[in-house]
Formats: sequence, C-alpha cells, structure tokens
Amino acid sequence: MNEFLAHTRDWAVFFDVDGTLIDIAATPDGVVVPNLLLDDLLKLERIVGGALALITGRGIDFVDRLFAPHRFAIAGLHGAEWRERDGHTMRPPADPQFSKVKAMLQHWASPLPGVGFEDKGAAVALHYRQSPAAADTVATLMDRAQAMAGSAYGLQTGKMVIELRPRADKGEAVARFMQRQPFKGRCPIVFGDDVTDESMFEAVNDLGGLSVRIGNEACQTKATTRLNSPEHVRELIKAATV
Repeated sequence: MNEFLAHTRDWAVFFDVDGTLIDIAATPDGVVVPNLLLDDLLKLERIVGGALALITGRGIDFVDRLFAPHRFAIAGLHGAEWRERDGHTMRPPADPQFSKVKAMLQHWASPLPGVGFEDKGAAVALHYRQSPAAADTVATLMDRAQAMAGSAYGLQTGKMVIELRPRADKGEAVARFMQRQPFKGRCPIVFGDDVTDESMFEAVNDLGGLSVRIGNEACQTKATTRLNSPEHVRELIKAATV
C-alpha cells in the first residue's frame, strides 16, 4: 500500500462495494455507508483526476441511493450495467421471460425461512446468510431458474448468496474503463472481497497494477495483497486524501 499512498495521483482506483467499502449486513437492504466515507471518496476521486469507479454486483440505482447525492462512474450487476463518468449509461434491454422467472423464483423462495429474495432489476439473488442450512435448496432453485431464463443468463455464487444475472464479468468491466479517459494510461488498483472479484484481480494483474483482497479468511485468490476488513479500506482511503 505504500506505493499507492506515495503516488496516489497516478492511479486508477476501482472498488467493490459490499464487504469492501462497506460492511456486509444481515440483509441486502441493511447495508449502511459509514459517516465520512462519501466525503473521503469524493476527495480521492478529485485526487486521481476522476479515475475512480465502483465495480459491483449491486444495481446502479441501488448504489446511487447509497451514495446520494453523488453519482460515481460504475459498473453494476457485475458489468451488465454501465455508467461512465460523463453520465452516459447502458443497461440490459427489458426481458419479459426474465421477469416471469423472477416472479417464479420469488414464489419458490417465499416459504423458505431465512432465505431472502433480492430483485436487482436485470438480475435476481437469493440470500441465505440467515439460514446456512438452506444452501443446497437455494442452489437447486437457482439452477431451475437459470434453465428457465436461458443461456444469456448465468449463475454467480458469493458469500451466502447465489445470483442469476446477465452474463457479464467484473474483469471485463475494469478493462473497459481502462481503455477510456480519465482511466487510460494510469496504473490500476482494485479492491474486492469475494469470488466475484477474482476476475478483477486477474485483469488488474495483467495490466501491471495492484489487486487487494479484503478479509482475513483463508482462501485461494489471485489478489497480490490483502487488507483485513472494510474498515481498513476506509482508513486507507482517508490516509490517501490527507
């Protein structure tokens, strides 16, 4: 991290949100942006000349509500949604069949104690953090939903969650940003905490940047370094802006 702190202005910075910038909550809607985080992110965004983006499994609209009133450059739904720094936004087209799949999945999940249904618009997730024993049942339901949705959609596992979403890749999202101003020509650094972030780590490693895995659990990762918690990420952001 010393290199990042010593030459902050030279970097392009990418953050996952849940489990990286903010602490994971018991329910998807329970997450909270800590006091001063938005101010510190805005300071960091200015320092790096605007070359800061959020790369998240959340939808853009949800993230905008979290960080209101500011709107960051963002790749939402793992890159299926996209907004550049100038505000230009791309979203997947409406899919009536997928809407039917979401309704069916909600019906299947509703009687399962501790299983949470999250409608992300162009994606959908079942969370079982409050019912770990439901993991196999959730996996079976999501397999059925994916078969109904078709080949344009894929399953993504995460921390006590399985998501059905348009096929997209966080690593490709980072690479796309790095081809555009103000990111182009900078050294990338990416922060993430989950298996969904491994493609980002790989993409940034290939570009000669720095990849940072958040969390101290033992696991295989392509990240080149670690920080223990979102709190440590927030402390690093503050240190980079003083």
